[in-house]
Amino acid sequence: MLKTYAVIGDPIEHSLSPTIHNAAYRELEMECTYIAYRVVQGELATGIESLKKIKISGFNVTIPHKIEMMKYLDNVDENCKKIGAVNTVLNDDGILRGFNTDMDGFLEPIKRNEINIKNSKILLLGAGGAARAIVAGFQKENAKDITIVNRTRNNGEELVKFSNELGLNAISKTIEEMNELDSNFDFIVNASSLGLKNEASIIPEKFLNEQTTVYDIVYKPVKTDLINKAKEKNCKIIFGYEMLLGQAIRSFEIWLDRKAPYEKMKRSILGGF
Repeated sequence: MLKTYAVIGDPIEHSLSPTIHNAAYRELEMECTYIAYRVVQGELATGIESLKKIKISGFNVTIPHKIEMMKYLDNVDENCKKIGAVNTVLNDDGILRGFNTDMDGFLEPIKRNEINIKNSKILLLGAGGAARAIVAGFQKENAKDITIVNRTRNNGEELVKFSNELGLNAISKTIEEMNELDSNFDFIVNASSLGLKNEASIIPEKFLNEQTTVYDIVYKPVKTDLINKAKEKNCKIIFGYEMLLGQAIRSFEIWLDRKAPYEKMKRSILGGF
Protein backbone atom coordinates (compact mmCIF):
# COMPACT_ATOMS: atom_id res chain seq x y z
CA MET A 1 0.00 0.00 0.00
CA LEU A 2 1.35 3.43 -0.98
CA LYS A 3 2.31 5.59 1.99
CA THR A 4 2.14 9.36 1.62
CA TYR A 5 4.26 11.90 3.50
CA ALA A 6 4.29 15.69 3.25
CA VAL A 7 5.78 18.96 4.37
CA ILE A 8 3.33 21.68 5.44
CA GLY A 9 4.03 25.38 5.70
CA ASP A 10 3.77 28.69 3.87
CA PRO A 11 5.64 29.48 1.66
CA ILE A 12 6.32 25.90 0.60
CA GLU A 13 7.03 25.84 -3.15
CA HIS A 14 10.81 26.18 -2.67
CA SER A 15 11.06 23.25 -0.23
CA LEU A 16 13.73 20.69 -1.08
CA SER A 17 12.14 18.08 1.19
CA PRO A 18 10.15 16.31 -1.59
CA THR A 19 13.34 15.98 -3.67
CA ILE A 20 15.30 14.51 -0.73
CA HIS A 21 12.68 12.04 0.52
CA ASN A 22 11.50 10.85 -2.90
CA ALA A 23 15.13 10.14 -3.86
CA ALA A 24 15.45 7.97 -0.73
CA TYR A 25 12.23 6.06 -1.52
CA ARG A 26 13.41 5.40 -5.09
CA GLU A 27 16.82 4.23 -3.87
CA LEU A 28 15.24 1.72 -1.46
CA GLU A 29 12.39 0.81 -3.87
CA MET A 30 9.75 1.76 -1.29
CA GLU A 31 6.10 2.39 -2.09
CA CYS A 32 6.11 5.88 -0.63
CA THR A 33 5.64 9.40 -1.95
CA TYR A 34 6.33 12.82 -0.44
CA ILE A 35 4.50 16.04 -1.35
CA ALA A 36 4.64 19.73 -0.44
CA TYR A 37 1.30 20.97 0.94
CA ARG A 38 0.67 24.67 1.47
CA VAL A 39 -1.17 25.49 4.68
CA VAL A 40 -1.51 29.22 5.30
CA GLN A 41 -1.41 30.79 8.75
CA GLY A 42 -4.75 30.52 10.55
CA GLU A 43 -5.79 27.37 8.64
CA LEU A 44 -3.71 24.76 10.44
CA ALA A 45 -6.68 22.89 11.99
CA THR A 46 -8.34 22.51 8.56
CA GLY A 47 -5.03 21.49 7.00
CA ILE A 48 -4.51 18.73 9.59
CA GLU A 49 -8.06 17.42 9.04
CA SER A 50 -7.38 17.21 5.28
CA LEU A 51 -4.14 15.29 5.92
CA LYS A 52 -5.93 12.86 8.24
CA LYS A 53 -8.63 12.28 5.57
CA ILE A 54 -6.02 11.16 3.03
CA LYS A 55 -4.50 8.96 5.76
CA ILE A 56 -1.15 10.76 5.63
CA SER A 57 1.52 8.54 7.22
CA GLY A 58 3.60 11.44 8.49
CA PHE A 59 4.53 15.04 7.77
CA ASN A 60 7.15 17.69 8.38
CA VAL A 61 6.14 21.08 9.73
CA THR A 62 7.86 24.31 8.76
CA ILE A 63 7.29 28.07 9.13
CA PRO A 64 4.83 29.38 10.36
CA HIS A 65 3.32 26.31 12.09
CA LYS A 66 6.08 24.77 14.23
CA ILE A 67 4.81 26.17 17.55
CA GLU A 68 1.04 26.13 16.90
CA MET A 69 1.21 22.49 15.73
CA MET A 70 2.01 21.49 19.34
CA LYS A 71 -1.71 22.04 20.21
CA TYR A 72 -2.88 19.31 17.81
CA LEU A 73 -0.61 16.48 18.92
CA ASP A 74 -1.58 13.48 21.05
CA ASN A 75 1.96 13.09 22.41
CA VAL A 76 5.38 14.68 21.91
CA ASP A 77 9.02 13.66 22.40
CA GLU A 78 11.42 15.23 24.92
CA ASN A 79 12.98 17.51 22.28
CA CYS A 80 9.56 19.02 21.47
CA LYS A 81 8.94 19.67 25.16
CA LYS A 82 12.36 21.23 25.61
CA ILE A 83 12.30 23.42 22.49
CA GLY A 84 8.55 24.17 22.49
CA ALA A 85 8.15 23.42 18.78
CA VAL A 86 7.56 20.45 16.48
CA ASN A 87 8.79 19.76 12.96
CA THR A 88 8.04 16.05 12.41
CA VAL A 89 4.72 14.27 12.95
CA LEU A 90 4.00 10.54 12.76
CA ASN A 91 0.37 9.52 12.16
CA ASP A 92 -0.02 6.32 14.15
CA ASP A 93 -3.56 5.16 13.19
CA GLY A 94 -5.03 8.61 13.82
CA ILE A 95 -2.81 9.33 16.85
CA LEU A 96 -0.48 12.23 16.01
CA ARG A 97 2.95 11.90 17.60
CA GLY A 98 5.28 14.90 17.49
CA PHE A 99 9.09 15.05 17.26
CA ASN A 100 11.61 17.84 16.91
CA THR A 101 14.51 16.87 14.64
CA ASP A 102 15.99 20.39 14.45
CA MET A 103 18.37 19.75 17.33
CA ASP A 104 19.58 16.34 16.08
CA GLY A 105 19.68 17.67 12.51
CA PHE A 106 21.87 20.55 13.63
CA LEU A 107 24.24 18.32 15.63
CA GLU A 108 24.49 15.55 13.01
CA PRO A 109 27.11 17.19 10.72
CA ILE A 110 29.18 18.38 13.72
CA LYS A 111 29.34 14.78 14.95
CA ARG A 112 29.90 13.41 11.44
CA ASN A 113 32.92 15.73 11.14
CA GLU A 114 34.09 14.66 14.63
CA ILE A 115 34.24 18.25 15.93
CA ASN A 116 34.26 18.50 19.70
CA ILE A 117 31.55 20.64 21.34
CA LYS A 118 32.41 20.04 25.00
CA ASN A 119 33.63 23.23 26.78
CA SER A 120 33.36 25.26 23.58
CA LYS A 121 32.57 28.97 23.29
CA ILE A 122 29.87 29.86 20.80
CA LEU A 123 28.76 32.95 18.93
CA LEU A 124 25.16 32.55 17.69
CA LEU A 125 23.61 35.01 15.28
CA GLY A 126 19.79 35.07 15.42
CA ALA A 127 17.17 34.28 18.04
CA GLY A 128 14.28 32.67 16.13
CA GLY A 129 12.86 29.14 16.26
CA ALA A 130 15.94 27.42 14.84
CA ALA A 131 18.14 29.21 17.39
CA ARG A 132 16.22 27.59 20.28
CA ALA A 133 16.96 24.12 18.90
CA ILE A 134 20.63 25.06 18.38
CA VAL A 135 20.98 26.32 21.97
CA ALA A 136 19.38 23.08 23.23
CA GLY A 137 21.82 21.05 21.11
CA PHE A 138 24.89 22.87 22.41
CA GLN A 139 23.64 22.48 26.00
CA LYS A 140 23.07 18.75 25.46
CA GLU A 141 26.69 18.38 24.26
CA ASN A 142 28.09 20.37 27.24
CA ALA A 143 29.26 23.55 25.53
CA LYS A 144 30.78 26.12 27.91
CA ASP A 145 28.98 29.36 27.03
CA ILE A 146 27.10 31.10 24.26
CA THR A 147 26.88 34.71 23.11
CA ILE A 148 23.63 35.47 21.30
CA VAL A 149 23.70 38.35 18.83
CA ASN A 150 20.37 39.57 17.51
CA ARG A 151 18.87 42.63 15.83
CA THR A 152 16.32 43.13 18.61
CA ARG A 153 17.49 42.96 22.20
CA ASN A 154 14.18 41.52 23.47
CA ASN A 155 14.34 38.33 21.42
CA GLY A 156 18.03 37.92 22.31
CA GLU A 157 17.21 38.24 26.03
CA GLU A 158 14.38 35.69 25.69
CA LEU A 159 16.83 33.18 24.22
CA VAL A 160 19.39 33.94 26.97
CA LYS A 161 16.70 33.14 29.55
CA PHE A 162 15.87 29.86 27.76
CA SER A 163 19.58 28.98 27.57
CA ASN A 164 20.23 29.75 31.25
CA GLU A 165 17.17 27.69 32.29
CA LEU A 166 18.63 24.71 30.41
CA GLY A 167 21.93 25.24 32.25
CA LEU A 168 24.01 26.77 29.44
CA ASN A 169 25.60 30.10 30.38
CA ALA A 170 24.50 32.79 27.90
CA ILE A 171 24.70 36.54 27.27
CA SER A 172 22.96 38.71 24.70
CA LYS A 173 24.43 41.44 22.50
CA THR A 174 23.04 43.57 19.70
CA ILE A 175 24.67 43.60 16.27
CA GLU A 176 26.20 47.01 17.05
CA GLU A 177 27.88 45.61 20.20
CA MET A 178 29.39 42.59 18.43
CA ASN A 179 32.69 44.31 17.61
CA GLU A 180 33.46 44.80 21.32
CA LEU A 181 33.46 41.05 21.94
CA ASP A 182 36.49 38.94 22.67
CA SER A 183 37.32 37.11 19.47
CA ASN A 184 38.15 33.54 20.48
CA PHE A 185 35.04 31.55 19.58
CA ASP A 186 35.12 27.82 18.82
CA PHE A 187 31.83 27.95 16.89
CA ILE A 188 30.20 30.76 14.93
CA VAL A 189 26.67 29.85 13.89
CA ASN A 190 24.40 31.90 11.66
CA ALA A 191 20.80 31.02 12.56
CA SER A 192 19.40 34.27 11.14
CA SER A 193 18.09 34.85 7.61
CA LEU A 194 21.16 36.94 6.75
CA GLY A 195 22.72 35.51 3.62
CA LEU A 196 19.47 34.31 2.04
CA LYS A 197 19.58 37.23 -0.38
CA ASN A 198 23.37 37.13 -0.77
CA GLU A 199 23.87 39.95 1.74
CA ALA A 200 27.36 40.62 3.06
CA SER A 201 28.25 38.83 6.29
CA ILE A 202 28.16 41.02 9.42
CA ILE A 203 30.50 38.75 11.43
CA PRO A 204 33.75 40.66 12.13
CA GLU A 205 36.63 38.96 10.32
CA LYS A 206 38.77 39.04 13.48
CA PHE A 207 36.55 36.18 14.76
CA LEU A 208 37.52 33.88 11.89
CA ASN A 209 40.57 31.63 12.15
CA GLU A 210 41.50 27.98 11.65
CA GLN A 211 40.42 27.06 15.19
CA THR A 212 36.86 28.23 14.42
CA THR A 213 34.03 26.12 13.04
CA VAL A 214 31.67 28.28 10.97
CA TYR A 215 28.18 26.84 10.51
CA ASP A 216 25.68 28.76 8.37
CA ILE A 217 22.19 27.23 8.47
CA VAL A 218 21.15 29.16 5.34
CA TYR A 219 21.23 26.48 2.62
CA LYS A 220 20.33 28.53 -0.44
CA PRO A 221 22.74 29.87 -1.66
CA VAL A 222 25.10 27.02 -0.65
CA LYS A 223 28.02 29.45 -0.38
CA THR A 224 26.91 32.52 1.54
CA ASP A 225 29.25 35.45 2.04
CA LEU A 226 29.97 34.17 5.58
CA ILE A 227 30.99 30.75 4.18
CA ASN A 228 33.23 32.36 1.55
CA LYS A 229 34.98 34.57 4.14
CA ALA A 230 35.38 31.60 6.50
CA LYS A 231 37.02 29.61 3.68
CA GLU A 232 39.53 32.41 3.08
CA LYS A 233 40.48 32.27 6.78
CA ASN A 234 40.81 28.44 6.78
CA CYS A 235 37.95 27.89 9.22
CA LYS A 236 36.25 24.51 9.46
CA ILE A 237 32.97 24.83 7.55
CA ILE A 238 29.53 23.26 7.88
CA PHE A 239 26.98 24.13 5.19
CA GLY A 240 23.28 24.77 5.74
CA TYR A 241 22.29 21.84 3.52
CA GLU A 242 24.04 19.51 6.00
CA MET A 243 21.55 20.49 8.73
CA LEU A 244 18.66 20.07 6.27
CA LEU A 245 20.01 16.61 5.44
CA GLY A 246 20.42 15.74 9.13
CA GLN A 247 16.77 16.67 9.77
CA ALA A 248 15.55 14.71 6.74
CA ILE A 249 17.45 11.58 7.80
CA ARG A 250 15.97 11.73 11.29
CA SER A 251 12.40 12.21 9.92
CA PHE A 252 12.86 9.32 7.50
CA GLU A 253 14.01 7.03 10.33
CA ILE A 254 11.14 8.09 12.65
CA TRP A 255 8.53 7.35 9.98
CA LEU A 256 9.96 4.22 8.40
CA ASP A 257 12.02 2.71 11.22
CA ARG A 258 14.96 1.92 8.95
CA LYS A 259 18.31 3.48 8.07
CA ALA A 260 18.16 6.35 5.60
CA PRO A 261 20.36 6.27 2.45
CA TYR A 262 22.62 9.20 3.43
CA GLU A 263 24.69 9.49 0.24
CA LYS A 264 21.67 9.30 -2.07
CA MET A 265 19.83 11.97 -0.07
CA LYS A 266 22.90 14.19 -0.04
CA ARG A 267 23.30 13.92 -3.83
CA SER A 268 19.62 14.77 -4.32
CA ILE A 269 20.02 17.99 -2.29
CA LEU A 270 23.10 19.11 -4.17
CA GLY A 271 21.37 18.28 -7.46
CA GLY A 272 18.41 20.39 -6.25
CA PHE A 273 20.61 23.49 -6.36
